[in-house]
Amino acid sequence: MVKIRLMRVGKRKQPSYRIVVMEGADKQGGRAVATIGHYNPLAEPEEFTLDTEAALSWLRRGAQPSAAARRLLAKSGVLKALEDARSGRGAAPGEGDAG
Repeated sequence: MVKIRLMRVGKRKQPSYRIVVMEGADKQGGRAVATIGHYNPLAEPEEFTLDTEAALSWLRRGAQPSAAARRLLAKSGVLKALEDARSGRGAAPGEGDAG
């Protein structure tokens, strides 16, 4: 099963995280299938970037987010967009006809 989770990078006592897509059976420091974002909790304010289109694409394909990744995806609005698209309430960002 494919998972969306955080991969710790950075120096000792200065953590920074990549938001990555990995095979569920891979070890924590294993090779990522895709990197879809970055999170730095120590910056003031927190630095957080996410490729929402890539995240939505992986979630539609069945990727399961970890608890920490789920919190960040909810914070960015990706989970709400996915829920809206599944229920038919509206198109996800970037989808639909242009004219």
